[in-house]
Amino acid sequence: MKIMKFTAIGCLLAFAVINGAMPAFTIAGGLIDMGYGSRGGSMVSGLKRSEEPIQPIPISFDYDRAKIELGKKLFFEPRLSKSGWISCNSCHNLSTGGADNLPSSIGHKWLFGPINSPTVLNAKFNLAQFWDGRAKDLKEQAKGPIANPMEMASNHELAVGVLQSITEYVQWFKEVYKDEKITMDNVADAIAAFEETLTTPNARFDLWLNGYENKISKFEKEGYDLFKAKGCISCHNGFGVGGNSFQKFGIAKPYDKDTQTLGRYNVTKNEKDKYVFKVPLLRNIELTAPYFHDASTWSLGEAVNIMAEYQLGVTLTADETNKIVAFLQTLTGDQPSIIFPILPPSTANTQKPDRN
Repeated sequence: MKIMKFTAIGCLLAFAVINGAMPAFTIAGGLIDMGYGSRGGSMVSGLKRSEEPIQPIPISFDYDRAKIELGKKLFFEPRLSKSGWISCNSCHNLSTGGADNLPSSIGHKWLFGPINSPTVLNAKFNLAQFWDGRAKDLKEQAKGPIANPMEMASNHELAVGVLQSITEYVQWFKEVYKDEKITMDNVADAIAAFEETLTTPNARFDLWLNGYENKISKFEKEGYDLFKAKGCISCHNGFGVGGNSFQKFGIAKPYDKDTQTLGRYNVTKNEKDKYVFKVPLLRNIELTAPYFHDASTWSLGEAVNIMAEYQLGVTLTADETNKIVAFLQTLTGDQPSIIFPILPPSTANTQKPDRN
């Protein structure tokens, strides 16, 4: 098992290595400079904004190349579903910001899920997974959809059996986990390892944080100042600009657009947790409409106004809304560059697709 550590200007190195496409890079002082960095901007010496409540996405990480390559195949593997048609990428499409841009995802037998699918990009920065936080980490989350009758509609035994019937998967799991017997725990571990690499560094705002003064405009900077002054920053902070706390939807004013989805209450059964949800990540937010757990708006500007009204108890002017939206658009980073994996063929022992 080969463990590799990278400290890089751009963390797309992981994907470059996985996909066999290596950009030019230089090594100096233990750093691997992939040539992403500034995107042509000029850095103001000593201006890194380390005290800001939002911080740039970290670009130093350890990873196991073989495990991530296996996890990538499993992420795109539709045979983990009962129908042989739905994969992780179906609802967390890496071509569209890690989400599916639907009010709710389409699952087995064209069933619509009860809630908007969150992005998988930067999900490693969430304190827990799912809107209600019922999974403690990505590994636990990966097990859920496979056995959910409204999603992939299989079960863990059947999914493992499909993989075990395919010689290539048996070999790959043996290489990574030193065991020819495939387990759901290892399946989820590999998927989670791949998902942890799905970060989006080098957003213009991150570059500004790192001292590249001309990466955001005066208008966008005023939007960030409003984002802090109005109170948005109290929940949307850190590496993911959210994802690190639970909050009630409707703090300043009861949220009346969806009174059926109970959120965190479904996990804790505590009355105080009704309508409490994990605060969503705001990175790449311009790519992941519709917004909120109930997909109640397709407009980022309207989403900002709803948050101001229901969470902060304030009414924004049109100019303030436009500035905050402009700031949010600076949070879009480099999207993962993924070469679609070629999956191994089924065998005579592989479970046939069942669309019933």
